[in-house]
Order: sequence, then structure tokens, then C-alpha cells
Amino acid sequence: MSNNIKPIIIGMIIGGILTFGAYTVLIPSGNKQGINAVSEEKKPQYWVAPMDANYKRDKPGKSPMGMDLVPVYDDGGKGPDEGPGTIRISPDVVNNLGVRTSTASYKSLHTEINTVGYVTYDEDKLVHIHPRVEGWIEKLYVKAVGDPVKKNQPLYDIYSPALVNAQEELLLALDRKNNRLISAAENRLAALQLPKSAIEKLKETKKVQQTITFYSPQNGVVENLKIREGFFVKPGSTLMSIVDLSEVWIEGEVFERQAGQVKTGAPITMTLDYLPGKIWQGQVDFIYPTLDQKTRTVKVRIRFKNENGDFKPNMFAQITIHQTSDEQALLIPKEALIRTGTQDRVVLALGEGSFKSVIVKVGRYDNESVEILEGLSDGEKIVSSAQFLLDSESSKSSDFKRMNHDESKIDDSVPASVWVSAQIQSVMANHKMLTLIHAPIPEWGWPEMTMDFISTDSVDLSQLKEGLSLHVEITKTSNGDYQVSNIHVPDDGDINATDNSIEASSNTSFATVTGKINSLMIDHGMINISRSAIEKWNRPAATVDFITDDGVSLAGLSQGMDVKFTFEIRDGNFIINDISPLVPVSGADAVDHSNH
Repeated sequence: MSNNIKPIIIGMIIGGILTFGAYTVLIPSGNKQGINAVSEEKKPQYWVAPMDANYKRDKPGKSPMGMDLVPVYDDGGKGPDEGPGTIRISPDVVNNLGVRTSTASYKSLHTEINTVGYVTYDEDKLVHIHPRVEGWIEKLYVKAVGDPVKKNQPLYDIYSPALVNAQEELLLALDRKNNRLISAAENRLAALQLPKSAIEKLKETKKVQQTITFYSPQNGVVENLKIREGFFVKPGSTLMSIVDLSEVWIEGEVFERQAGQVKTGAPITMTLDYLPGKIWQGQVDFIYPTLDQKTRTVKVRIRFKNENGDFKPNMFAQITIHQTSDEQALLIPKEALIRTGTQDRVVLALGEGSFKSVIVKVGRYDNESVEILEGLSDGEKIVSSAQFLLDSESSKSSDFKRMNHDESKIDDSVPASVWVSAQIQSVMANHKMLTLIHAPIPEWGWPEMTMDFISTDSVDLSQLKEGLSLHVEITKTSNGDYQVSNIHVPDDGDINATDNSIEASSNTSFATVTGKINSLMIDHGMINISRSAIEKWNRPAATVDFITDDGVSLAGLSQGMDVKFTFEIRDGNFIINDISPLVPVSGADAVDHSNH
């Protein structure tokens, strides 16, 4: 048996050698490198929080919200390029973020305006009762607000000398059988609102009535009651109000921004807390022409029949106004819109893992969609989920100067780089990344804020640490990115030592020295100079931050220039009183830097 196995083993060894030799000879080296490259796993550039693109770390971990950090890879520049603001993300990260896209398209906008309203009286059926004579209320037939009344039901009895005199005039005219006087007397009684029944009774009985009964002009309820028995009343005073509740108004309040979408006749649905589960349907009857100055709302009116008495004045109502636009509008899902308070943006899906934020101008809304007036075209794909992270990444390099996808023209008046004071929040020296809290930058219109930056290769970040205050030069690159191109750390030790030495050794706090300008902020009157030694104070050469005194200008000076200047110590600060170039500039460029 051993003799049979030995040839098999020898054959297997020879076959393996031949296979390896054929692989080495037949397969090109380029293909082998490709296979090896595929097997190598891409290394992330950094890890970022899914909900906060400013939170970056150089290793995996958790975000402040407890979510796993997402790796960001370098795709080698592949994919479409739509100018500044375009970012690219690997497919696995896109899947991990749950990115979904939608398409902008023209559709009819079905607007539903949800608002509140109140049940109120039909003012066409509200009457106020006023007397036309002076007198005393002898009897009151209605006792309280809310009492129901019927048409021609007695309301009150009044004694009025004027009514007594008017009745006597009619009787006198009847005795004289003077038709002209009779007609005049009857007209006067009618003008004083004496009921016709009382006039007929007077003509029949020939007896003056000392008290006259007045009756309700309509069915309804007493809405307002301002008299009691024994009250003395005068013409013009309101005795009571009677309202017919067989039909009521619902007055809804629509916000100013939505008022233009509401049209007369628009269908509405309404519910009341008083009768949960029941839905009323109606339509907008009237839109009030004025805007409430305090609430910034426009009132709309809806009419409802109220035979059963379900509607009671001052009830609270929830109203939904349904309005369908006759014209087509470019719509996107509402969740795809990013609102920042100062502008509205969407994230375009450019394909192949490329995304870009663009500014849009929005119009009307409905429950699911928002109208886009400018910034998008029909058929463009936008991100409708996880867009906040993509927008934050894209915003760092997008200038947002135009509402389209073209690059904006560069404003030559805006400097390409600025110096600003800042404090380090975090630093990743190996990745040339740091997070800074920087002061306002008026040249670029930037407020004070926290930002992530990439530094240039010439900047050494190895000695920087969290919490350090420094000056940085921020430069805008040609592709719209912002980089830290230079840093300066104030020499606090030298400043403190100089201050103490001066106070201890001399009463003179002025010194005139030469130096070279490292950086300057002309608008803020701040300059950093590497000065020469000060012999009278026994201080060596040092690099120091200075501020200028009132009347001293830094105009005409520039970085790298050799200068001669005089400064003093004042309240612990180094104040320049006079400064000029060592090599004077000529002609019109000469500038007087001091008024001393």
C-alpha cells in the first residue's frame, strides 16, 4: 500500500509547483497588483457624528448623542463635480446613513390650512332694544341674559310722560274730528315706537294708558340685559339685545402667510370639543378685508344652520380649510427642505455618491409637499433623509451666492485671507485638522462661531493643545475651502516677564525699538512684531502683540516690513504711540502714522 501512496504524493507536489509557475508567468503583474489592492481595505480619513458634521475624531467612538461615529473615506476624486460645495461619500456610508432620494416634479398643490375658530352670533340677526322716550321701567318680563324669547313676547312696561302727552294729543284730535291732526298724532306715536295694538286700543277706549308694553321684534335669546325694574332710561341707551341663534357664524383665524391661499367658497371641515367625533362640512362664506394687528391673522367666516342648538356662542372649533390650486407647481417632499432661519436649502443627489447643498426659494406648503419657486428644476433628485449631515459637510465649501448650481463670480474686494484671534477646541495633528472658536471676521461677514479647519502642510500643529488661545490666518482656496495657513501663539511668558521687569526696574515705561511685522489687523489696530532687544530694560529680543494708540494708523504697513516704533506699557498692554517703516516709502504712498 505504501508503494501506491508514494507516487500520488510525488504527483501532487509536482502539480503544485507547475500551477504556481504558470500563475507567475501567465498572469500580468498589473492584475496581481489590482487583486492585492482590492483585498486591501480602505482606511477612513476620519470619523464624524451622523447628526453633527462638526464633531470629528481620528478614531471610532460615540457621538455626544450616543450614536456610532461614521467613517469618511477618500474616493480619489471620482464622481461628478458641480463646483464648490460638492461632497462625495462612499456607498457603504450612504447605506449606513439611510440616504433616500426624491424627485422634484410638477403637481397640483393640495393645501390644508389647519386653524382655530369660535362660534359667534349671526350679526344679521342681532337686534338692540333702545327707548325713544324718557321714562321709568315699571315691569320687566325678561329677567336674565340667555332667557329665550318669542316674537311679539312682552319685554318691559314703561311709564313715560312723553307717551302720555302724545296719547292725549291723539284723543284731542279725535274729539275735534280733524283728520289732519289725527294723522299727525298717530304718526308721532308710531315714531315713538308705540305698538299699533296700543294705538288701536287708545282709539277704541278713548282712555290714556299710563304704562306702555313693548314687545320682542324676533325670536331668539337675550344676549345683553342692562335694565331692572325701576330704572330710569333715556333715548339712546341700550336696554337689551336679542339674537336669533337659528343660524350662527364660525369665525376662523388664518395666519398672514396663509391668507393668500384661502378663497371664498373653499370647502372646510370642522370639529367641536363639545361634540367629539362629529364632523361638520361647510364652505368659506366671507374673508374679512383687514388684518388683526396684534395676532397677524385674517378672519374668515363660515355659516352653519343651528336648528338643534348644537352651536353655542363662544365655543372653540378646529377648522381645516381645503384648497386645491388650479395651476401646477414644482413640488418636493416637505422633509427634504432644510430651514435655517436665514435661508432654505436642499441637498442635490448628483449620482455616484456625490451631493451638494443649494439654496432654494420656497412658496406654499401642504401636508406633504412644499413648492419650490427658484433653485430647482423639474426632474432633479434631492435627498429626503439624512440630508442634515450632508448639508453640513457641503456648506463648508459652498459659497451659496446664487440660487443655482453654477459657481458664483468671485468678488475681488473680499480678501482671500484674514488674521483672526481664536481658541482651540480640539486638534488632530496627525490629520492636520483642528476645531477653532474664532472671533467675528467682518471682512467675510462671519460672526463668532465654531468651525473645523484643515491646515496647510507648512503649519505645525504638534505643539498645539485644547484651550490654547492664538492668532490664525484663514485662507480661502480656489475650490472654496477654508484652510489655516499660518498661526501665531502669543508669547505670554515674555509679556509677563517684561511687564514685571519694567515695573521693578524703571519708572520710564516708553521704549523705541526696531522690528519686523509678522501680522497685522489694520481695522482692529492690532499688530504682531518681532522686536529687537531693549537695553535700558535689559530685555532680550522677543515677539510681542501690540495695539495702537488713538490717532496711530497702520495703513501703508504690511507683513514682513521692517519698522521703527515707540511703545509704552499701559494697564498691562503694549501700546504703540508712533510707528514708521525703516525704509521710508516715497511719494503718495508715504503715510503719517502718528499725530504725536
